Amino acid sequence: MTKTHAMAMFDKDNQPLGETEALERHIQRALATDEPQGLHLELSYRIIKAIFNPVVIGTENLPEKPCLFVGNHSLFALDGWVLGPVFMRELNRFPRGLGDKFLFSNDRVSKVVMAAGGVMGHPEVCAAMMEDGQDLLVFPGGAHEAVKPTRDMYELQWKERYGFVKLAARHGYTIMPVGLVGPDEFYGHLMEGEDIPDSRIGQLLQRLGVLNEDTRSDILPPIPLGALGSLFPKPQRCYIGLGEPVDLSQYKGKTPTKKQQQKIRDQVAEQIEIQLAELLFTRAQNRGRDGFLRRLLTI
Repeated sequence: MTKTHAMAMFDKDNQPLGETEALERHIQRALATDEPQGLHLELSYRIIKAIFNPVVIGTENLPEKPCLFVGNHSLFALDGWVLGPVFMRELNRFPRGLGDKFLFSNDRVSKVVMAAGGVMGHPEVCAAMMEDGQDLLVFPGGAHEAVKPTRDMYELQWKERYGFVKLAARHGYTIMPVGLVGPDEFYGHLMEGEDIPDSRIGQLLQRLGVLNEDTRSDILPPIPLGALGSLFPKPQRCYIGLGEPVDLSQYKGKTPTKKQQQKIRDQVAEQIEIQLAELLFTRAQNRGRDGFLRRLLTI
């Protein structure tokens, strides 16, 4: 498949669009997407509330102006499905989650993702969203952080990523650090992704052509183990913490120096790490308040 057809968007005659046209089409659709309302939102929120009983801490830190929410990415990227309904229902914010372009390569899947607020994490798409004054949500750790092994739970895996800093600075946006505890433990790890290639399961997958010698073990997901050994997520209570906002209005129309980018990035990371530590402490204090069924299903 060529780069031109990578987004797999088609015109009315079912002909593939070029990359520029596909981006323009995606931006138009994203800007035209309304915030979920009514029964759909209420049902989503009630399901999340009933299963994961999320609590939001630090709402006094949330400014009224549009923000770029930046958080730690959870196992299998399930965080967005928790944060979306909670942010809309309790905070009256509609953050547009930035996703990899493969999520938008299929038109049907794309419509579902976009209806929930997702948009392609492309600089031009993000710029259009910010120019329209919309909230955005990004997880700089990306896929690597979403498949991390148990030993790295609640640790940021950002490497040398500064794109979100440059984007927010150029548009004078405020970065809102978000810590999230819970989704990393929706599933236990029957086997870590990094161990799969050398296992019997890995050998089978290699014979089937699913894995090959070029497959990166660091981005393979673990084999999940949910509630009572099923594939249903464990009902871990979720804790969401909003840190101190990082106002970048002074940089609007500019690109910070490398040193400034590092300082901003470290400031945001520190705020998220502070939130994670405080949320884990709060959860430990509240453990005894969980009902018997929740304690049983989260073993």
